Amino acid sequence: MSAPALLLISNGHAEDLIGAALGRELRRLSPELSLLALPLVGEGRAYAGVARVAGPVLNLPSGGFPFGSLENLRADLGAGLVGTSVGQAVAARLRGTQVGRVVVVGDTYALALGALAAGAVPGGRAGRRLPLVHLQPLVSVLYAQDMGVRGHLRELNALGANAFMPWEIALGRRAERVYTRDAASARHLARRGVNAAYRGGFAPDILPPPERGLEGVRDGRPVLALLPGQRGDARTSLPVMLDAAAHLPEFQALVAWPRDWAGLPPLPGWAVRPESDSLAWATREDVRVGLLRGAFSAVLHAAADTGGLALGTAGTASEQAAALGVPVVGFPTAGPQYVPGFAARQARLLGAALTLTAPEGQAVAAAVRALAQDGRRLAFARAQGRERMGTPGALAQIAREILGVEGGSAAPPPASRDPLP
Repeated sequence: MSAPALLLISNGHAEDLIGAALGRELRRLSPELSLLALPLVGEGRAYAGVARVAGPVLNLPSGGFPFGSLENLRADLGAGLVGTSVGQAVAARLRGTQVGRVVVVGDTYALALGALAAGAVPGGRAGRRLPLVHLQPLVSVLYAQDMGVRGHLRELNALGANAFMPWEIALGRRAERVYTRDAASARHLARRGVNAAYRGGFAPDILPPPERGLEGVRDGRPVLALLPGQRGDARTSLPVMLDAAAHLPEFQALVAWPRDWAGLPPLPGWAVRPESDSLAWATREDVRVGLLRGAFSAVLHAAADTGGLALGTAGTASEQAAALGVPVVGFPTAGPQYVPGFAARQARLLGAALTLTAPEGQAVAAAVRALAQDGRRLAFARAQGRERMGTPGALAQIAREILGVEGGSAAPPPASRDPLP
């Protein structure tokens, strides 16, 4: 089967991973399909070998969270956010003339550029409107549950993440289909005239199989997975996680570390000894914690297989842990991502699967132990994480529907073509 060229637009690290995974599914179904990618945050490295990056790229100091705090916004503006955004809009309009369909993975900004590329808004490409599909992995009605007006006022900077804004709904009506991260969000959008659907969570589909076995590393205790994240939050979160691990001798703590050893933050009181490019040991008195590179999935699966838990100060990583039935204990950091507002939103999304506590080692250890020793609460946390995050297979189904191949349902026409406000 052949298909016209397709443009993937995404704005964030996890969004790039979802876009690339979807691209691989599309190419599996249609090997001759030509894919272009327009990553709006970072360099789009996830698309290597999947799609050709075609547009200006920018590494934002905030990691794609300019409105997480005033400091994030100032840093991103200083790094060239405005100029690059203009260049990306121009690139979107240009690439729309070179493809036959547009798929967006991201928030309202990404959807707006997708609509521009597809000719679905004034100023877009000339000629026939292109098919436009939106995968929305960021906003969920679960974020706003039980918030009330006062809650929204306290988190005004995150209003567009906590709720679907009128302009996103208007843009969504112009898409063939909008795929949401949960069923409640799909129902919410459908009631507002958007052709929305839920096929499963996206996070499980971008968790690869375990990269390698951990023989020689595991010591038989339940694994406590330490997930400090890809961004700068690790500067403040990893020392707290290690301190908590020192108070939890019943667990074997293993750190999923995403960078080289030179990128480790200062760890007062700990001696770090690299054993290889992929394994190091952090020791303090009689406590030893393993740090593993290139083994994120292996560490998460080890926690799942041993009935363990996780400490998390990362967005997607914590969601993937919850999807595997591994409850997470988290705490706010100094940023740029896992600030108090973000942590609170994720807690509303994950429910019992995420426990938030103070950013202090003993408090984190106490939260882990309280959860581990309460069998009914622990079982509920495991079950709710799987329920909220869904099971793998969503992207394969979405790819079939985009291409209209057997096993996928063709998207009916949008419920509304109302003009933009």
